Amino acid sequence: MRVAAGMSAEQAANLLGVDRGKISNMESGVRNISEERLRTLAHHCHCDDEQYVAALAEMASAGTQGWWEQYRGALPQGLLDIAELESRAVRMRAACTVHVPGLLQTTDYAFAVFRAVLPHLPEHEVAMRAAHRSRRQEVLAAEAAPTFTGILHEAALRMQFGGPRVARDQLEHLLDQSEQHGLTVLVVPFTHGAFPGAGQTVLYAEGPTEQLDTVQIDNSHGPDFLYGEDELAKYRTHLDRMEDLALSPDDSRDFIHTIAREL
Repeated sequence: MRVAAGMSAEQAANLLGVDRGKISNMESGVRNISEERLRTLAHHCHCDDEQYVAALAEMASAGTQGWWEQYRGALPQGLLDIAELESRAVRMRAACTVHVPGLLQTTDYAFAVFRAVLPHLPEHEVAMRAAHRSRRQEVLAAEAAPTFTGILHEAALRMQFGGPRVARDQLEHLLDQSEQHGLTVLVVPFTHGAFPGAGQTVLYAEGPTEQLDTVQIDNSHGPDFLYGEDELAKYRTHLDRMEDLALSPDDSRDFIHTIAREL
């Protein structure tokens, strides 16, 4: 909001009566900003979108640290950011081509995924990442849980992370989760041919307002977060196309069940 208005950090600091370093900490979420100061900043940035300002104010005045803070310094910052992003989303869509979405993974499956990371992680770090992932999954069972759509390519269903037993248990868990309210699992079979993107894992998290939407992409070096208007539009189209290619929810469950029986 500040950058869009052409206001420097120094100008914002003078406006709010704080030093420049505090502006950086407020914008990165390290330091709280009061609702009064936030609304003062919005006014001088000529931002009159009340829904957007109110959503920012709610985020800024949350008052309590998220559970992910207990992992600060122990896990990469990007993993903490994913947990916070998911906690603030109202709707999420994920497209995965070689593995099951993290929010739908069993513990054994998650262990197998993390043990494949290069360079190899010590076993205690694998366990810590799996525990963090398990805690992330609680967002889907929360009272105000976001809706979630997982779009999986058939390749993700046939990859046997952890071996046949772990893979079968994972598919059965996926079937159980697909029956939950607000959770949809869709499958794109091999026979449907080409699909958009380069096969990377994409999470589109919708915030309380469109300005707070964020795309998270997995990379070998860690997660990347995108929030430019053009980038968001591109990945909305990407996920729309994946949904168009996918089987219906019922047919997707039948498809997953068939693969599970083969293991």
